Amino acid sequence: MATTSAVALPGPRRVVRVDLDAPLPELVADATGSSALVVGYREGRPVCTTDVTLTADPSDAARVLAGLVDTPATASADPVPDDALPTVSVVVSTVVDRVDDLGRLLDVLEHLDYPRHEVVVVDNRVRVPADDALPALLAGRTVRLVTERRPGLSAGRNAGVAAARGDVVAFTDDDVQVDPRWLRALGERFVREPSLDAVSGVILPTELSTPAQVWYEAYYGGFSGERTFDPVTIVPDDVPGTMRHARVAAVRPDGTVRKRFAVYGIGAYGAGANMAFRRELLEAVGGFDTTLGAGSPARGGEDLAMFVETLWRGGRVGFEPRAVVHHRHRRTVDELHRQLHGNGVGFTAFLCALVAKDRRHAAVLARLVPLAASVKAQDALRALRGGRATTAGTGTTAAAPAAVAGAPAAASTPVPRSLAWHELRGFPAGPAAWFRSRRRWRDVEAGRFHAR
Repeated sequence: MATTSAVALPGPRRVVRVDLDAPLPELVADATGSSALVVGYREGRPVCTTDVTLTADPSDAARVLAGLVDTPATASADPVPDDALPTVSVVVSTVVDRVDDLGRLLDVLEHLDYPRHEVVVVDNRVRVPADDALPALLAGRTVRLVTERRPGLSAGRNAGVAAARGDVVAFTDDDVQVDPRWLRALGERFVREPSLDAVSGVILPTELSTPAQVWYEAYYGGFSGERTFDPVTIVPDDVPGTMRHARVAAVRPDGTVRKRFAVYGIGAYGAGANMAFRRELLEAVGGFDTTLGAGSPARGGEDLAMFVETLWRGGRVGFEPRAVVHHRHRRTVDELHRQLHGNGVGFTAFLCALVAKDRRHAAVLARLVPLAASVKAQDALRALRGGRATTAGTGTTAAAPAAVAGAPAAASTPVPRSLAWHELRGFPAGPAAWFRSRRRWRDVEAGRFHAR
């Protein structure tokens, strides 16, 4: 089995928020870390990130930060009046295994900068322990509680959608913290672009305190792919024949195309920790696929499947960098390995679920998978040889620190071979996991499922 021994354990990395319109802070190495992920903000919104190596001399970091000052703010738009914003239901499905995190999340959700919203907490535990912490956690809060004892994140989210009263349903997770203006950013994007069926946003780390957390950022370059702060609209190619809606374009507000990619790569622009859909779209699709998602043998993929379904129908997805949440990455290497293995399982399981729902996916995948597999294999081999995955990096929109004269090199984090190893070995396990998941869900619906 691959181990982490080939790569030195990285020290903690600070996550530092810097207001680029204010005097720049002095950053030096100390007990909290000798490197930092700096998130540059303008007008209260993130516009760039970069890694900084810290020394005892604050002028070293200052030269790097100076290179960020010219990063432009996202083009401002006229504010949307409160009465024009859609009503929103925020759904959080939980198995109540992160009580403190859930409490902190609810503290913010109840007081978001949004005029008409509700918070729906779905208790998705199959069994409730005698020392149940949920009633005390919810006491005195203005949230609605929904119970869904059928297992799986998809079942929990679907129960939340069924109970939701909002025109838009937003989703996040119980290991996430949201910015106070998160919901307003989502709602305003729906108003400014009425053709959108879904909106996603930026996911930043809450902390990079452990090697596992640092490696996760380095391996993926962000939570779900290349981190960018450019607002785009994901538009499917409306071409005739088999490939209709199989490829999509990320289109900037000025109409130029930032990149083109296969619809199955939508994970670079969306993840379940930060996404919102029009309720009518969720109802038309039939909800999240219950054979996918955390809590099922398939381990994941339900969020990607919903985004793909949206685009496959000719819908549009807006990526809104003003909508920001902060995720607490897995803290231990064992947890990270399990997560990456689950990611591999979930991805191929999600492809199986798509093919089962629409056979045209099989024909499209037959054309696209060889190229995608080649790119992924090269990426994984690079990591297995001790280099960084090609998806690593911060995707900064500012000048790279190395381009700043006299600045120290950017913090560089080699990732261990085990990350690629665990993800790769998950891919072939996905189809069998999906079949088990489908069989289990049939047992659930028939009343034959009993949790162990």
